[in-house]
Amino acid sequence: MKLFPLILIYFILEIAVWIGVAQFISGWYVFFSFFVTFFLGLSMIRSSTSTIMPQLQQMQMTGHMAGDGEVGKKLTVAMSGFLFMIPGLITDVLAILILIPGVQKIARNFVMNMIAKRQQAMMNKMMGGMMGGSMGDMGGTAGQNPFEDLMRQMQNMQNQQGGAHRDSTIIDGEAHEVKPEAKQIEMKDVNSK
Repeated sequence: MKLFPLILIYFILEIAVWIGVAQFISGWYVFFSFFVTFFLGLSMIRSSTSTIMPQLQQMQMTGHMAGDGEVGKKLTVAMSGFLFMIPGLITDVLAILILIPGVQKIARNFVMNMIAKRQQAMMNKMMGGMMGGSMGDMGGTAGQNPFEDLMRQMQNMQNQQGGAHRDSTIIDGEAHEVKPEAKQIEMKDVNSK
């Protein structure tokens, strides 16, 4: 419910800016700029997300955020592209500001912290009540995979049960020897008269 007044204020400000800018230049130029910035933003989102999606999926599966600056930079470019896609001059100015390196660093830290907090909240919800319900009780720290110690303990138990002779490279299954069919070549006498 707190979001609705903010959206309403944004629309009022955006219309006021449109009218103000349209007085200095033609309203058609402002209208045309919305299409240009939309496709510019779409292009920025496609280029930035296509290169970082595998890295983001790996971060999600491993359970911890990497301090990779390239991922953060691409995320801020995608955020800037999203702002360009929203029709309006205020969002276009915000998108341009995010592309400035100093502001981009602040935005990158904000986005990475927001993702880490959401991931931590998701892990707390998944662990819900186990071992006191807090992640600190499990020995994991924020940004690390809380299941890492548990997985290591399970692997150690499997190794102890299997004995020392068990090799981890053994794959269960059946093997059959395949004999290739050997064709014999018939010798014909070509010199016979």
